Amino acid sequence: QVQLVESGGGLVQAGGSLRLSCAASKTSMTFKEIGWYRQAPGKQRELVADLNNGGTTIYADSVKGRFTISRDSNRNRAYLQMNNLKPEDTAVYYCNVVFIAPSEYAYDYWGQGTQVTVSS
Repeated sequence: QVQLVESGGGLVQAGGSLRLSCAASKTSMTFKEIGWYRQAPGKQRELVADLNNGGTTIYADSVKGRFTISRDSNRNRAYLQMNNLKPEDTAVYYCNVVFIAPSEYAYDYWGQGTQVTVSS
C-alpha cells in the first residue's frame, strides 16, 4: 500500500502562483506515471497534467503554458507548478500515481486532495 500526501494548496489572487507537492511513501514498486487532477464544485474530476516514466507530459488545454508537472525521483515527490492562476482554476487538486508491482500488475493511488482557491 502506498500513501500519497499532498500539500501546497491555498488561497491566492489571480495572476499568482502556487506549487503543489505529492509525496509518496516508500515502495518497492516501479513508478509508471503521475497525474494531477482537479474537481471544481458541481463538475467532474478532470485531468490537468500527466507525466510518465519516459518523461512525456500531457497538459489540459486550459493550463498549457501556465502549469508545469515535474518529479523528483530521489525524494519520491512530484510537483505541479501553477503560474498565472485564474479564478477558474479554483478546485480541489488530487494526485494519482500508478506503480507497477514485480508481478507486473499496475496499482494506482490517490492523494487526499488539496484546495486551491483563486480570487479575482
